[in-house]
Amino acid sequence: MKSSHDIRHAFRNEFSDWRVWRARSVVVAFAALAGLAVVGFTAVSEYAFDRFAGLYARWWWSPLLWTPLCTAAIVWLTRRYAPGAAGSGIPQVMAALEPVTAPAQQGLFVSLKLSAAKVLLTTWGLAAGLSLGREGPSVQVAAGVMLAARRWLPERGSISAHGLLVAGGAAGIAAAFNTPLGGIMFAIEELSRTPEQRRSGLLMAAIVLAGLIGVSINGNGTYFGLIRATGIDTGLIVPGLIVALASGLAGGLFSRLLLASLIGPPRDWFSRARLRAPVLFAAGCGLAVAAIGIYSGGAVFGSSSEHTRAMLAGAEHTPGIFFLLKFLATWLTAWAGVPAGIFAPSLAIGAALGNDLALLLNYPHASALMALGMVGFLAAATQAPLTSFIIVMEMVDGHAMVLSLMACAMVARTVSRVLSPPLYAQLAQTQLMRLPQAPLPKESGANKL
Repeated sequence: MKSSHDIRHAFRNEFSDWRVWRARSVVVAFAALAGLAVVGFTAVSEYAFDRFAGLYARWWWSPLLWTPLCTAAIVWLTRRYAPGAAGSGIPQVMAALEPVTAPAQQGLFVSLKLSAAKVLLTTWGLAAGLSLGREGPSVQVAAGVMLAARRWLPERGSISAHGLLVAGGAAGIAAAFNTPLGGIMFAIEELSRTPEQRRSGLLMAAIVLAGLIGVSINGNGTYFGLIRATGIDTGLIVPGLIVALASGLAGGLFSRLLLASLIGPPRDWFSRARLRAPVLFAAGCGLAVAAIGIYSGGAVFGSSSEHTRAMLAGAEHTPGIFFLLKFLATWLTAWAGVPAGIFAPSLAIGAALGNDLALLLNYPHASALMALGMVGFLAAATQAPLTSFIIVMEMVDGHAMVLSLMACAMVARTVSRVLSPPLYAQLAQTQLMRLPQAPLPKESGANKL
């Protein structure tokens, strides 16, 4: 059978059309800028938290004043000047991708202005000692950078604004976690809406490039260090199943609690107070986080990456305490209304849960259960099991736990789906309520009867 593929025509399409090369150059350039933006965000946020840690080390009581004042100021600035920067940032990108969002309205959710505000306000939240992560915000930051590329693309090109948003959001995850493959999976699992976005090799290359920029500048290290899971055998099956069920239950309850707090009807006194005086309520949440942080010896402040690294290294750990305190501090931080992500705190909570169960079950290889707890809680909280699996898999030394991590992520997500609807999808629908409503048509005289 004679092939219908015309090599000369294909060559002209690929190499002779200047518009194709212009589009490629623009996308690659802005992908590099997105990666650099996330790397810069990482640097300034880590510097800010180091300054808070120094303040806390010098005056242990200082968070009781500093944290609530900063939280109130952050919420006031967010509500007044950048309401689109509130929360994680992932729901905003998802809302911008919805078909009901016109191209002219995408700036309500994603833009360079919002990216700058997100970096500033999230960094300030870490400087205040709030329990938050920068990974979700990195999604909105990188998406805003990538979306700015559309003004430089040729008209009637093959790259759409939706494609740029998908690539930018996924590039944020790739650069934040130093996991290009995790960024691609995040694009497929959470952001993709059309086959064009899944097939575009150029957009996939942009995601990988942003991740590689993060790796080249920050090194090939992982967020919480390397997990050395040794002695993996069939003895892991029962403890692993217990961790999967427990992390699915805890992550599902966490997701449900966030949804009830952020978008649920104001049935209790606290929710009504949040509606009446959001800035004062934020100060109260900041005070509660400060008190919890001081009680924990500073362990729950920020993303808790240092405490989690210490747990992974086998440091002493009081069962149940850190898990509960980090759970509460992260919920209160989100409830306050500050720009904040939950990826890194979820990993810290899951690691503590796995460690607690290892102590309870007297299982000798605690690091293995900690890895399972991390992937299970993150998968349950976000209901993105494949992204969670890849992010944690990058932290594990060797491939002995690959199947265990994947199975744990799927079991935990299944348990979570029974307890809570998808967190980001529900929050994205709430974001869509910020779209201006179309005016109702005026009634004619004949219809007034």
